[in-house]
Amino acid sequence: MDFEYSPRVQEMRARLLAFMDEHIYPNEERFHAEIEENRRNGNAWIPTKVVEELKPKAQKAGLWNLFLPFSERVPEGLSNLEYAPLCEIMGRVHFAPEVFNCAAPDTGNMETLERYASEEIKRQWLDPLLRGEIRSCFAMTEPDVASSDATNIQSSIVRDGDHYVINGRKWWSSGAGDPRCKVFIFMGKTNPDAPRHSQQSMVVVPADTPGITILRPLSVFGYDDAPHGHCEVVYKDVRVPVSNILLGEGRGFEIAQGRLGPGRIHHCMRTIGVAERALEYMCRRLSSRVAFGKRISEQSVWHERIADARCMIDQARLLTLRAAYMMDTVGNKVAKAEIAMIKVVGPIMACQIVDWAIQAHGAGGVSGDFPLASMYAHQRTLRLADGPDEVHRSAIAKLELAKHSSLPGAAEKVEMPITRGA
Repeated sequence: MDFEYSPRVQEMRARLLAFMDEHIYPNEERFHAEIEENRRNGNAWIPTKVVEELKPKAQKAGLWNLFLPFSERVPEGLSNLEYAPLCEIMGRVHFAPEVFNCAAPDTGNMETLERYASEEIKRQWLDPLLRGEIRSCFAMTEPDVASSDATNIQSSIVRDGDHYVINGRKWWSSGAGDPRCKVFIFMGKTNPDAPRHSQQSMVVVPADTPGITILRPLSVFGYDDAPHGHCEVVYKDVRVPVSNILLGEGRGFEIAQGRLGPGRIHHCMRTIGVAERALEYMCRRLSSRVAFGKRISEQSVWHERIADARCMIDQARLLTLRAAYMMDTVGNKVAKAEIAMIKVVGPIMACQIVDWAIQAHGAGGVSGDFPLASMYAHQRTLRLADGPDEVHRSAIAKLELAKHSSLPGAAEKVEMPITRGA
């Protein structure tokens, strides 16, 4: 495995770093100030002007839709291995991925539509998503069941003539509260009597379809993530054409296998950027503060933490690159162990390093004067999003046990978890 950056990636990486220095970091305060002003005016869900202003600049710089590989619609799309160092840089600032049209859940939804939707649906929904004209939502997790086991999902998709009728309640629906959200990808049961992994289907649902009610936005450690965020949503007798089904009835798990692999590794790429930035904050703070007669950076306990942080980041980056390489070369299904491993390792690593950075800043670390508290809140949620640690660990353990089993082909029986939360 050769993880050396290609000349193309090196050039794009330099261009992206320059863009971050010129346009992203200088606008962090403005981004948060806009949200607070909108909140004071009674609506924090208005899209920020700064992000909308920066999107055309990113397109002009050729830093747009880099996440989508092997697509005729996106010839500029990179392989997973090529995208990894660029996604890491974007992850350093919470709103940056949206500027480059590389933000969740749109990336996963666009990949789903590209791989599994009809040409008609692609023209209607994928093309405007790729142009950054609209945003989208992925509706899978439910409040009334343990969604760490996706077969528990109770929402129904029932055929009625030329339409499907959808009923159910979802939560942690990323993007549902965004006024730019124009389309949902909804997972539910089309046949509860079918074999366990053939009961579920995915269907495309226009956001303005009658019967969709957004109950409330959900906060994360007090952060509401406006103007994007997560919501609890009720679907009551929502009717969509039969042609809106993806792949066909009973193919929901198959689609989820294809969707969540890239989504998971993108999260992990961004966690490395978060951890790198937290380490930078920690080192600068420790070097600038004096306690008990010497700089805090001279205290041996901080030497231990800084060294551990560097080791942890580099280990996680290498595991991410290995998973990305395998996804590109042998496919998501074969790379399921590597994807599961980095999904466990990445957020835990980032949480620990952000926690140390908070400690280095003292009380300032939990204030809004630094981005660390917000970083921690977002990173901690990733230990639940796209499947909790426990489910991924279970899959990893089963694959490892299967290697040593006397039963031929046992490893192939282990499915990659498709959960999104508990």
